[in-house]
Amino acid sequence: MEERWTSEQVLGLAPDAASRKAGTRLSAPGPWSDTGCTAPAGREGTVVWGLCRGSGSTPYRTVADLGGPAYKCSCPSRKFPCKHVLGLLLLWSAGPGGAVGPAEPPEWVAQWLSARAGAATRKAQRAAGGDGDGPADPEAARRRAELRDARTADGAAELEQRLADGVRAGLAGADRSDSRAWEEVAARMVDAQAPGLAARAGELAVVPSSGPGWPGRLLEEYALLHLLARGVRALDGLPEGPAATVRSRAGRSVDSAALLSTRAVRDDWLVLGSRDSASERLTTRRIWLRGARTGAAALVLSFGAAGRAPDLVLPVGMSVDADLAHHPAARPLRASLGERHAAPAPGPVPPGTTVADALSAYGDTLRDDPWLDSWPAVLAGVVPVPLDDGWQLADADGGDALPVDPGARGRAGLWRLAAVSGGRPVTVFGECGHRGFSPVTVWSGTEAVPL
Repeated sequence: MEERWTSEQVLGLAPDAASRKAGTRLSAPGPWSDTGCTAPAGREGTVVWGLCRGSGSTPYRTVADLGGPAYKCSCPSRKFPCKHVLGLLLLWSAGPGGAVGPAEPPEWVAQWLSARAGAATRKAQRAAGGDGDGPADPEAARRRAELRDARTADGAAELEQRLADGVRAGLAGADRSDSRAWEEVAARMVDAQAPGLAARAGELAVVPSSGPGWPGRLLEEYALLHLLARGVRALDGLPEGPAATVRSRAGRSVDSAALLSTRAVRDDWLVLGSRDSASERLTTRRIWLRGARTGAAALVLSFGAAGRAPDLVLPVGMSVDADLAHHPAARPLRASLGERHAAPAPGPVPPGTTVADALSAYGDTLRDDPWLDSWPAVLAGVVPVPLDDGWQLADADGGDALPVDPGARGRAGLWRLAAVSGGRPVTVFGECGHRGFSPVTVWSGTEAVPL
């Protein structure tokens, strides 16, 4: 029997609060026609479709493949999924007796499904080396890698010298006039094919204008960047785990297809949380997972152009039977998601830990990756407590409390967390770091509520 998602699981797909609100307004049968759903033979997941009346003369064609999940709508929205997809799925989630019942897909839906199947086949062929281009020249690849490593090492040496000059001159004398110099250093690190070094060097430019105590913070950043630069220059002498971490922090890219072909692990991956962040050029979606059998934590990143939501969407609180490969590191977290073997299904409430254990886990991880800002953690049995100067999450037994990251205090999600809790202990997922805890998801009973 078809298992339909809950409204919260559908709204967990929304790229922002405005989309959730607009999608909810479209969840009534009024604007919809020719709706239907089916579970095509030979594939996982339900396909839902419908026509939505808009401002134009032609209704919008809206379709969702929940086996991906994947979506398409003929509306001009740049959000993904758009409000029409959300409205259609909310209408479908009402149940078999509602406005969206079983039906044969129309031609336009069948064509979209066929195109998706073809694209998936071509992608698999490319990953297997069957694109007809022939094998790559291993000797040429080796020479390119050696040239890149030499260029990056030279850049790291130049960065070390710049940091040493800054310490000799005295950090307390640095001011905003120093920002242009660090921007130039960051540009040189890009030329050295070390985007990770470039990003950290560029961040030094804004520290002197970050408020009281900035000289101490600047010294901390100097020390971490100096350690990373030394690590880049000493890569050949480092053990495999720390060397992989240094490469990652320096910005060395990973071939996801090759990684998945050699190191993929199949598991039921519970979607713990999802959060988007935007810059001038890029929208980044961070999706945190936990393996049901392996217990491994994973962070999958997806990117979209500025103003556009990334394509990868996994509903929070759902479980996905999929292949996943962690990127090499001393403490693996970043991962690439591979083949999904079934449609997302409702997942369990994850087991959690105490505040003290979460802090201990973060401290242990810092030993292997000193550049780490935070580490994912599930806190069980904690109560959100508003204070005069912020928030904290306190163990219900009164044992320990963890301050909420100041960067998260202005989010409306904290009040949603307090509303779900109602003063009672709850399970909360988020990131535990040196600035505190940043909540991402809370469970209300068995239902995951994104924050």
